[in-house]
Amino acid sequence: MLVLLPPSEGKASSGRGAPLKPESLSLPGLTDAREAVLTELVELCAGDEVKAREVLGLSEGLRGEVAKNVELRTAGARPAGEIYTGVLYDALGLATLDTSAKRRAARSLLVFSGLWGAVRVTDRIPSYRCSMGVRLPGLGALGAHWRTPMASVLPEAAGDGLVLDLRSAAYAAAWKPKGEIAGRTASVRVLHAPTRKVVSHFNKATKGRIVRGLLTAGVDPKGPAELVTALRELGYVVEAEAPAKAGQAWALDVLMDEVH
Repeated sequence: MLVLLPPSEGKASSGRGAPLKPESLSLPGLTDAREAVLTELVELCAGDEVKAREVLGLSEGLRGEVAKNVELRTAGARPAGEIYTGVLYDALGLATLDTSAKRRAARSLLVFSGLWGAVRVTDRIPSYRCSMGVRLPGLGALGAHWRTPMASVLPEAAGDGLVLDLRSAAYAAAWKPKGEIAGRTASVRVLHAPTRKVVSHFNKATKGRIVRGLLTAGVDPKGPAELVTALRELGYVVEAEAPAKAGQAWALDVLMDEVH
């Protein structure tokens, strides 16, 4: 099973560890594309701060994020699972998983990123600020920048098992499963059952709990139908829509009565 996650806007500090080693990151086929984004991002943030904040969509109160990006090559690096914080990652609670579940997380979780493309939770990265929705002056829209290298690298990462897609729309733009892979991909929404609406905080927290539940239970669904069964056994109410034709992903709605 490969689980595709969005990153978090909020991130822990880099700490005092050894700096980034780009060649050590998973998915080495993304190395050149990563270097291109890293180089332009550092140069942008080392220049005109106002322009950098405008490009990155940051308020004046977040000017410290620009300064942080300037130091990306020298700042301490930590496992991505420690860098990413926020609602989904709080609910997932990687640090509190047992040893077996942590091993499963290292194998199966892939976090998408505007800067890195995608990383494993064990990859050591510095704290940064650069969402997938950013349009850099030189490279252009990052979603489009990542599409070609992702098309070459992600099919291999997906292997022949289930792909559980929990990404938000901006990050889903960087890679869309196609062909045979799409048929074993399940895209999940979390809906407030009484209103059948997506509530952002609630949606993220529930997705984090879903992933934690699957990792803790040690289940490894082979396809979307098996995933539906596994989620129901974990106590979730799931509505599943199989694709109407080949080359499309399954659509799963998880219905929750309470928003918390």
